[in-house]
Amino acid sequence: MDPRVKSARNAENSSTDKLRSVRDDVVQCIQCDLHKTRTNVVVGSGNHNADIMFVGEAPGEEEDKQAVPFVGAAGKVLDKMLASIGLKRDDVYICNTVKCRPPQNVDPTDEQKSECSSYLTRQIEAVQPKVIACLGNHATKSIMELFGCVDKIAPISKIHGQVFMPDPLFIANSLGMGEQAMAEVKIIPIYHPAAMLHNPPIAEHLRRDFKKLEEAIK
Repeated sequence: MDPRVKSARNAENSSTDKLRSVRDDVVQCIQCDLHKTRTNVVVGSGNHNADIMFVGEAPGEEEDKQAVPFVGAAGKVLDKMLASIGLKRDDVYICNTVKCRPPQNVDPTDEQKSECSSYLTRQIEAVQPKVIACLGNHATKSIMELFGCVDKIAPISKIHGQVFMPDPLFIANSLGMGEQAMAEVKIIPIYHPAAMLHNPPIAEHLRRDFKKLEEAIK
């Protein structure tokens, strides 16, 4: 077997094993009160070695029913935007900052996001994406905080489509631990697909933002 093929298969097996471990832990998780009202946990789906990782805020009603992220109306918008740059769901990895649906789709609390943050970190470390696309304000804030970019946090209307790198201290610490992928990841905030459902003119911003994603992985 070609050593490069063998290496790729080993990497895929490793990321899959890590993501299965995350799934198993999330299924058993009772760290916050969301476990009391969820129908299913919504861990993530897609390519375990994707170049682009999409991170949303929290599961909605349909996601809670099907245990799959972005399967409602916003998911259809996401599918169209992916198709606009020649990609499908199977080409990317999709997850949320919070793995259980907040009742009535209210915003997750800081405590709930904090309890789930380790799962999100493990997913990023497993997939090792080149780009993390933050869908909306809440996901952007969580990812920016995770990568030490607190001073860069701003409303999505101000920073969508911009490319950010992790904080220099985060980069140094990641390289020191041999986590080069974490140190080199690009962070691109974009409008949440649901925003287009309420404000159709945002569609053009979304298309341009997705073009930025396409350029960032070349």
